[in-house]
Amino acid sequence: MTHFAGLDVGLEETAICIIDGSGRIVRELTVSSEPEALVHALRAPGVPYARVGLEACPLSSWLFEGLAAAGLPVVCLEVRHLRAALAAMTHKTDRNDARGIAQVLRTGWFKAVHVKTAWSQERRTLLTARKTMLEQAFDVENTIRGLLKGHGLKVGRVTRTTFGPRVRELVAAIPLLAAGIEPTLVALATLRKSFAELHRQVLALTRVDPVCRRLMSVPGVGAVTALAYRSAVDIPERFARSKTVGAHFGLVPRKYQSGTTDRNGRITKAGDAMVRTALFEAANVLLTRVARWSPLKAWAVRLAQRIGSKRAKVALARKLAVILHRIWMDGTTFAWTRQPAIAAV
Repeated sequence: MTHFAGLDVGLEETAICIIDGSGRIVRELTVSSEPEALVHALRAPGVPYARVGLEACPLSSWLFEGLAAAGLPVVCLEVRHLRAALAAMTHKTDRNDARGIAQVLRTGWFKAVHVKTAWSQERRTLLTARKTMLEQAFDVENTIRGLLKGHGLKVGRVTRTTFGPRVRELVAAIPLLAAGIEPTLVALATLRKSFAELHRQVLALTRVDPVCRRLMSVPGVGAVTALAYRSAVDIPERFARSKTVGAHFGLVPRKYQSGTTDRNGRITKAGDAMVRTALFEAANVLLTRVARWSPLKAWAVRLAQRIGSKRAKVALARKLAVILHRIWMDGTTFAWTRQPAIAAV
């Protein structure tokens, strides 16, 4: 009889529940959240496994690789589906979560998550660090502006290079205020320097990557969008059809149908938020800044005239996700004009 093992992963410890094909609990235990400890615990009963499952979490990629390398049939479960399946439990504990995961694996009512390769994870880490530095720099700048407003000091419209001198000019007459603001300005300069270094690394990676260079042939798609898309898709062959990529990144409307009610809602916002945002920004650039005309831009302009600019940008972002995948799979670049039909010989 085949068995199923549910793993509720914590930072320090992981609760394990092993059940048989009928749902009967065979063994329950708690071990440290280390690949070697998990493999040893799962192999100890000497039972064959149909599936070993763990919920997607910060440690899941590392643990997944260790379990897969040991030859275990491990799957990573999508968080929202799993939470919906376990929502009926009245007592939430690590032990009960592991039991629930095991039962979900046995019934097959789950959605498996693709675990990215080490190549994609490394580049995603770089993109996340870059984004964090940029957001933190904006937060510090806005904090400085807010602190100065309390003293009636208005920074006004400045550039990144003139922000520091302008602030120092405003607080020069108030020594105590200047002493409090100066370390904040130093921190802001450090954040911006770190962001610039990380951005240079992103540009260097995309410059030598042939896939990213092809993706960047699409108008509106820059280095950050190309690398974010490439690292999120990871293995393009896992999508049987290019048109499903838009839904994977949450760029399709929600659907609610029950009885006589049938309506579409806002986009699902499922999947990778960083890629979804990057695709929307690329669509905005293509629609508003790219001067060169193309069939893609013509389609987007007509759509914007009919349904509005914001909804058209979302639709264009979804189309960009499909086009980028097709370019990646075909090994081609963006066609600025319609390709002439080739007559059959």
